[in-house]
Amino acid sequence: MAAGFIVLASATCAHAGGVALGATRVIYPQGDKQVSLPLTNSSDNTTFLIQSWVSNAAGTKSADFIITPPLFVMHPKKENILRIMYVGADLPTDRESVFYLNSKAIPSVDKSKLAGSNLQIATQSVIKLFVRPKNLPTPSIESPKTLRCQVANNQVMLTNPSPYYVTLVQFYSGGTKLPNSMVAPKGSLTVDIPGGKSGKVSFQTLNDYGANTPTQACAG
Repeated sequence: MAAGFIVLASATCAHAGGVALGATRVIYPQGDKQVSLPLTNSSDNTTFLIQSWVSNAAGTKSADFIITPPLFVMHPKKENILRIMYVGADLPTDRESVFYLNSKAIPSVDKSKLAGSNLQIATQSVIKLFVRPKNLPTPSIESPKTLRCQVANNQVMLTNPSPYYVTLVQFYSGGTKLPNSMVAPKGSLTVDIPGGKSGKVSFQTLNDYGANTPTQACAG
C-alpha cells in the first residue's frame, strides 16, 4: 500500500457536528513520510472552519507532527483530506507510541441571525494516533490474548507484555462494569472495582479498525 493512504477505515467514524473523520483511529507506520485521513461534511447547508492538530498523551499540542491543511473551510456535502507527517525525534522501535489527533469543527454564522438568539457551538473530535514500528514480532490482533490480570484489594491489575496498546471495552469484574481502559505496551495498569465486587474478569478490545473483538476472560 502506498505511503500516505494507510489510515484504516472503520464502519464507525468520529463525528464533530456535521463533520466526520474517516476512521476512529489512525495507524502511522513508523518511518513512512505521511498518512492521510479523509473528512466529510454531511451537512446540507452549514459550512465549517476545520482546525486540526496532534497532541501528546498529556494533552499538549505536539510539535512532532505537521498536519496539512491545519486550517481550512469545508463546504456542505464536501470531502477533504488531512495529511499527517511525523517530523519528531526517533521513537521506540520495539513498541507503539500513542498520540491524539484533534479536529475542531467551527460552524459558520449567518450574519442575518447575529442579532437573534441563534447559538453556534464548535465541536471537536479526538481520536488515537498510533505510531507503529514495522516488523514487530507478532501481529496486533494477537495482543489481547497476551494480557494477564490479577484481582486483589478491590482492584484489577492488568499486564500487557505485547508491543501494542490494548484498549479494553465491555470490561467487567464479577458482573461489575469497569471503565474503558488502555494498557500500554510492555506496561501495566491498575483499575479500581466500584463497590469491591471482584470476580471473573472479562472484556472486549478494539482492533485496528475500531471494531470490538470477541469477549474473552482475562488470564491470571
